[in-house]
Amino acid sequence: MASRGDGLLSHDLLPGEKGPQDACGVFGVWAPGEEVAKLAYFGLYALQHRGQESAGIATSNGEQLLVYKDMGLVSQVFDETALNALTGHLAIGHTRYSTTGASTWENAQPTLGATAGGTIALGHNGNLTNTAELVDLVAERYGSQRRGELARGNTTDTALVTALLAGDPDHTLEATALEVLPRLRGAFSLVFMDEHTLYAARDPQGVRPLVLGRLERGWVVASEMPALDIVGASYVREIEPGELVAIDADGLRSQRFAPADRAGCVFEYVYLARPDTAIAGRSVHAARVDMGRQLAREFPVDADLVIPVPESGTPAAVGYAAESGIPFGQGLTKNAYVGRTFIQPSQTLRQLGIRLKLNPLRDVIRGKRLVVVDDSIVRGNTQRALIRMLREAGAAEVHVRISSPPVKWPCFYGIDFASRAELIATGLGPEEVGQSLGADSLGYISLEGMIAATQQPAAQLCAACFTGSYPIELPPAARIGNYLVDQSELPLGAPEDGLRTLVASSGGATALEQP
Repeated sequence: MASRGDGLLSHDLLPGEKGPQDACGVFGVWAPGEEVAKLAYFGLYALQHRGQESAGIATSNGEQLLVYKDMGLVSQVFDETALNALTGHLAIGHTRYSTTGASTWENAQPTLGATAGGTIALGHNGNLTNTAELVDLVAERYGSQRRGELARGNTTDTALVTALLAGDPDHTLEATALEVLPRLRGAFSLVFMDEHTLYAARDPQGVRPLVLGRLERGWVVASEMPALDIVGASYVREIEPGELVAIDADGLRSQRFAPADRAGCVFEYVYLARPDTAIAGRSVHAARVDMGRQLAREFPVDADLVIPVPESGTPAAVGYAAESGIPFGQGLTKNAYVGRTFIQPSQTLRQLGIRLKLNPLRDVIRGKRLVVVDDSIVRGNTQRALIRMLREAGAAEVHVRISSPPVKWPCFYGIDFASRAELIATGLGPEEVGQSLGADSLGYISLEGMIAATQQPAAQLCAACFTGSYPIELPPAARIGNYLVDQSELPLGAPEDGLRTLVASSGGATALEQP
């Protein structure tokens, strides 16, 4: 089917100012007798925050597997007619933000591949770092002719995984998965299926979340717990790092394909995950409130009002206010709908900048000394515009407090930050950043304070975007994750449709810009 739009969706506060982009959301359900496509739809609806570029659902009735996907939000892609056509007893779904592979219909998920016994559909949350090795492996095993998704123009690391899982005629899909999964490096929370069985797998570090839930007549797997809640599933447990789960008519079975070596993403606690979820047993909302409390201890200030940058700064602002004794208030009101559209603002509207998303409550902030709490600073343009707007609205002082340390390094595991050269903290210290933003003062939470709020051992968290210390070893720069960028000749050769190169997205490209 044809794409209906360009997929340029954003929840950034400042048009053209790219913040840290979310990973993706995955969902899977095995439930005979239920409307699994609608369960998947509402599961993806709860995971929309993890990706707003494309959405897709695959279902199976035991005999055939169908996929429906398109560019756009979940509510834009699916209607009642489409969901009614997706019949069966198991389904997987995916909502995407691209980190490897451009934002195009061809790269939307679930991906498809032909196996010896039928068909595989697959959804992937995360980003692989050994794409170059996987390209070589696909060519070595299945020849230079591109097949399946790769031949149809899919340029993602997910297409390579699908090709590897689909390509072994001598083994079942489950046996092939147990052989292929240990070969993957980087972050991957996978849901995949054939005509009869739902599978879920998580990388040995457990970088991205993945949880298991129970329905009265089936099972659910999802990126986050709210997707279980919305379909009426009870939380059972996390899918463990290094675990492959299979669910079919014989029940649920679990196998290890690698020992666990936990390094969960700390930025999930800071920003990515919904506040109403829990990761490794820790409430994300409670962690963010504690980050705000710690901020107040580390960077106190005399002020009249604590206000959040909605919505991600709200829990930390609540914590800051509670710890400091300074009243909490809503100084900014947010239009929840602007930016969730294919229509780009005109130049006149673009010049209004942040006012397309936020507007100050002048009566609340006029004459007040404000503490403005946000989750992170990337380039700083958004905060600079926000501070200017607050001063124009009559704020007497603006003190900025950030519930994460300075972001200084790229992420290779599924978050698309700006390039290192564009990160404001790369070249400036905290005091200089504050001066650049026009703030009266600036305070970032310490690394130790942020980690303590998660209640997780530091050794079991990935904080590479703050420290530059990567828990999963990276290959040489020339062959890292998006080695496919700007390569004119690849071991896979040319497919029948004449596609000559695989091209990664700007997200992948910027991750390579290190000193």
